[in-house]
Amino acid sequence: MNKLTKILIASALCVSTFLTIGCGGGEKKAAAPKADAPIKIGVTAGPHAEIMDNVKKLAAKENLNVEVVEFADYVTPNVALFQGELFANSMQHAPYLVATLKKEPKFDLKEVFKTVNFPMAVYSQKVKKGEEIPNGAVVGIPNDPSNGGRALLVLAHAGLIKVKDINDVTTSVADITENPKNLKFSELDAATIPRSLPDLTVAVINANYAIPAGLNPSSDSIILEDSKNPFVNIFVTKESNLNDPRIATLKKIYQSPENEKFILEQFKGTILPAWK
Repeated sequence: MNKLTKILIASALCVSTFLTIGCGGGEKKAAAPKADAPIKIGVTAGPHAEIMDNVKKLAAKENLNVEVVEFADYVTPNVALFQGELFANSMQHAPYLVATLKKEPKFDLKEVFKTVNFPMAVYSQKVKKGEEIPNGAVVGIPNDPSNGGRALLVLAHAGLIKVKDINDVTTSVADITENPKNLKFSELDAATIPRSLPDLTVAVINANYAIPAGLNPSSDSIILEDSKNPFVNIFVTKESNLNDPRIATLKKIYQSPENEKFILEQFKGTILPAWK
């Protein structure tokens, strides 16, 4: 076989296959999802997962097949959503999404609707409610920027510290201007703080991690976040999904009287609907 014949055969093979794999070793085009394929929604373990399991049951009545995908941290659900592994997620508050997009501007993620409000609170195995937090106390706070800032604002509103701007949700330890009790801050992964409580004097814990650990924000905390706070939780999807009719259906189901009743009864008022 001469050189010209080999070139002609190779060209013919490339033309016959470029629609599936492309010439030059391109990747195979992803197949379109099946009509009855489940809608994958990412959540963090705990209350968000419990609420979405209820949404899944309600969605089945609307012939919507929802698959709840649980994560053990806050970071991965947004990465998975950006990469197309999820249709949406329900696990974060608005300032956390803002902080994520600032750090990862290529993430085309958008808030769709409000979900619930989880009050952050201060817990302790060493200090009882009504007692003063001692000088030099070791305070556990989340190590991610938005939740860490939120924790510091809880402490600032309680008068334990002063910060540059008490309304700035991006507040960090470096923004503390007065620390009269000489509090020592231990920045930890938010999910690990409940089990680190024995090693801390006090800890500021997100409700979605406190509740699974058997901590009730209303009855077990020594300081409770003010109900008027900017940290409302949201349902998030990719920008390309915003006009998908399933988004509107999911919003209707999540904010339905049936799901509201479930939230109020399941969490006994410690978690509240944020769309009211």
